[in-house]
Amino acid sequence: MNRRDFTRLGLLLCAKPLIASHNIKAGSADYDYLQTVNGPVPADSIGFVLPHEHVMVDFIGADKVSPERYRKDEVIKKVLPFLKELAEMGGNTLIECTPSWLGRDVRLLQELSKRSGLHLMTNTGYYGASAEKFVPEHAYRQPAEVLAEGWIREWKDGIDGTDIKPGFIKTGLDAYPLSAMQEKLVEAAALTHLVTGLTIGIHTGDGKAAMREMEIITDSGVKPEAWIWIHAQNEKDRQFHLDAAKAGGWISFDGLSTHSVPDYVRFLKEMKENGLLNKVLISHDAGWYHVGEPGGGNFRGFETVFKVLLPSLLQAGFTEADINQIFRKNPARAFAVKVRKG
Repeated sequence: MNRRDFTRLGLLLCAKPLIASHNIKAGSADYDYLQTVNGPVPADSIGFVLPHEHVMVDFIGADKVSPERYRKDEVIKKVLPFLKELAEMGGNTLIECTPSWLGRDVRLLQELSKRSGLHLMTNTGYYGASAEKFVPEHAYRQPAEVLAEGWIREWKDGIDGTDIKPGFIKTGLDAYPLSAMQEKLVEAAALTHLVTGLTIGIHTGDGKAAMREMEIITDSGVKPEAWIWIHAQNEKDRQFHLDAAKAGGWISFDGLSTHSVPDYVRFLKEMKENGLLNKVLISHDAGWYHVGEPGGGNFRGFETVFKVLLPSLLQAGFTEADINQIFRKNPARAFAVKVRKG
């Protein structure tokens, strides 16, 4: 395949019915939909979304990662109570951001989705941050077009021999300047988007790296609207956030904890004052079952948004419409499957 071929709280937390059977023809341009592990779901049914979380991660490295390193029944026993708690608090959709070669298990996610009543989404792509520890060896030999072919194949045929399809593209980079591999991963993600319409989410080290990502994506013919700057909270210069959002990108503050709530409220105030509240995403980057640690290690739950952040936003003068914008409308738009060609 060559490049030419890639062309108030109660109301807020009222959940819609979940895991319904939707009569959707994937690929139609007549409506917006998101792709979950149980199939496509109309964007207006996706509900309250946490756009960056994890269920399970294995940090052993691409050369050693294997499903033989964990037992699925143990993972389900550990994780399911936290997902059920999320549903009880008013969450509808959890976007699971663990990529391949780092512990992605789509069959596990589908089982957890069915048992919890939550929509779960998974991804395609390779993760190039952490000095490329999680990049498979073949990626160094293959050009961006060939990498993209593999990711497109997961979209067309399903992941790991299943009919489960990715809902977005996930990759990751360290701080600027980017390595040759990291630049190639961004290019491959852009090429994949042009065929699949999947949104590109990139774990990003700093603001300069984010600007470089956006440059590679736009040079590849993709609009910034198809790009999410993951972990934007790591960049303390707010001008980078404003510039990226004004260009069309999605600014994801996704390391929420009880200690960081005041900073997240300030960030959201600044974005609202600049007319950019419609370009933000908020999540915990929480979880997860740690493969290789006894009992899966410590699992951090998904409650801070509901128990601390939402009350803090209301106290700070944010409206119900603002909160619905942040947690319902924005994720539905950001992750809608559609080609955004520049």
